This record gives sequence, C-alpha cells and structure tokens, in this order.
Amino acid sequence: MTQKAQAPKKRSNLRDVAKAAGVSVATVSRVLNEPGVVKKDTLEKVQKAIAELRFVPSAAARAINSGRTRFVGALIPTLDNAIFARFLAALERKLSDDGLSLVVATTDSDPDIEAAKAKGLVDIGAEGLIITGASHSPEFYELIERTMMPTIITSYFDNSNPLPTIGYDNEAAAKLALRHLIELGHRRIAVVHGPIHNNDRTQARLSGLHSLSWEGELTTFETEISLRGGADAAARIESNSSKPDAILCLSDVVALGVLFGLQSKGVSIPEDVSLMGLDDLPSSAVAVPSLTTVHLPVSRMGERAAIALARWISAQERPQPERLEAKLIERSSTIRNAVLNE
Repeated sequence: MTQKAQAPKKRSNLRDVAKAAGVSVATVSRVLNEPGVVKKDTLEKVQKAIAELRFVPSAAARAINSGRTRFVGALIPTLDNAIFARFLAALERKLSDDGLSLVVATTDSDPDIEAAKAKGLVDIGAEGLIITGASHSPEFYELIERTMMPTIITSYFDNSNPLPTIGYDNEAAAKLALRHLIELGHRRIAVVHGPIHNNDRTQARLSGLHSLSWEGELTTFETEISLRGGADAAARIESNSSKPDAILCLSDVVALGVLFGLQSKGVSIPEDVSLMGLDDLPSSAVAVPSLTTVHLPVSRMGERAAIALARWISAQERPQPERLEAKLIERSSTIRNAVLNE
C-alpha cells in the first residue's frame, strides 16, 4: 500500500512560541528585542520554547516590532577592484560590532544608477548609506534631504561638502607621488589614469598634479582601471618617439598592468624607466620589482565610516568631516634618474 507523503511542517511563528511558553506574544517580542528587561524565569521559558520549536525570527517581523531594520547600504562604483574589497571588508566588520548588517550595490560610476539604487535601498529600509566620492546627482541629494537619511561620503575629503566626508585628500595624495619622482630627478613623466567622466577622485588627482609648480613635463594617458588598461597604456607610451623617464599611475592596478606590459616588451623597471602607483594594494608589495606607491588608508576609512554611521543612526550624532593621511611607500620600482645626475 502506497504511503501518503507527509505534508511539510509549517514554520513556527511568534504565536506558536508564546503558546508553548505560556506567555503573551508581546513577551516573546520583548525576549527577542530587549531580553535585558525580561525576568530570568520568563526569559528561560521563552528561550526553551524557541529552541524546541526551532523558531527563527523573521527579520521583517522584527523590523515591524522594533522599528529597526539594522542594515545600512553601501554604494560603490564596482566590485572589480581590490581597493573596494578592502574597504567593504573593514566596513562590514566594524558595522557588525554594532549589530548592523551591510547591503552593497554597484553603480558603474553612473549618477543616475546610483540615485536609483539608493532609492531602492531606502525603500527596503536602509537606516543609513555609505557612498563614494563627492559628486552626485540632484535626484540623489533630493532623496537624502527628503528622507533625512544618515549618509557619509568616503574616498574623498572635503570639509565644505553638505554631507560628512571621511576619506583622504586626493589632490594631496597625487602631489605626494609626483614630488617623489621629481626629487629622484625625473623630468619627463607620463601619467596614466582611469576615466575622468563621473570620477571626481581621478579629476582631483589630476588637478593636484597640474597645480604643482616644477621644471618638467607631464603627458597624460587615459585608460580603463584594469590590468588590461595598464598594459594598453604601456603599449601607447612605448609607441611614442619621446620616452618618459618615469611613469606615474593614479591607481596600483593600472601600474601593475603597465609593469606587465613594459616587461613583455623588454623594458626593464626601474633601470629603463621608474614606475609608481597610487593605492598600495597587497599585490604591489610582492610584484617584481615591488611597486613604489602612495598608501591610501582604505581599511581605516571603512572602520571610521562604520563607527561614525552607527553612532549617527543610534544616537543622532552627525559626524564631523575626517581627513585620513596618505603616505609614501618607497619600494624597488623607482630609482634616481642617472642621466640627470651624471
């Protein structure tokens, strides 16, 4: 005789727990949201019922009861970049210390996509937002103003911005790199950078380079921020009749692509040309030769942004702008210009 298949057990709910523990639904809710205010014997009864029924609280139900979703959103240009991975790892780790979860959305550096995804995060209950860079669409700012959403700008420092910024001075970081090459005696410097469109960090770095007064020449090459983009830029640099004595890349991933591209053409780094990056990715320290760069404190930025946003959400303390210092990391890919010093 064919046995009739058993219907799957219904998932236990709040009422089931209350009935099993012999308490009210409100008491179960208090145990879940504010266990410190519940008497010890009652707490133990409810926790025993929860364990026996294998009850898993619904996040949506808890949000309704507590008025808290306990998650924040981060809007970043891409996940295909190690610098954002390091930032997000530090951000999520520190947010979890305050009982907050992280939802990440990518924008492809498009202000319209950013505004739409920000609205989506707000619609599903985000309690705060972390965003990248200082330039955003009018629709985005209107959303933040209308919802009074706690929002922090990262990867950029600007104490005049209407939103709090926690990041580094991109102009100063680029100037720090250029000064290092100048001090090594380099006078013909190629600058390789990512797309300028909708990227205020790249724009600020280039502005910093052009604001520095010195006796030499800069030639700029725009490419995609990837190893392939760096290799393509290396081919363009090598095809020019006038060769630079140093190459400054405004991101490490591009610098590593330039390194691989030049090495494939028999160019020796740093004997033929000095090469420098900007970011200080972990891979830069183990490249051959190891890459001179400017360290951007992205992990610390993630931690500081998480602490500031959690405090803003829980205590309504709007954070002050915070500038994090970049620093020079001198390695093997740059040397003194021998021609100038003969």
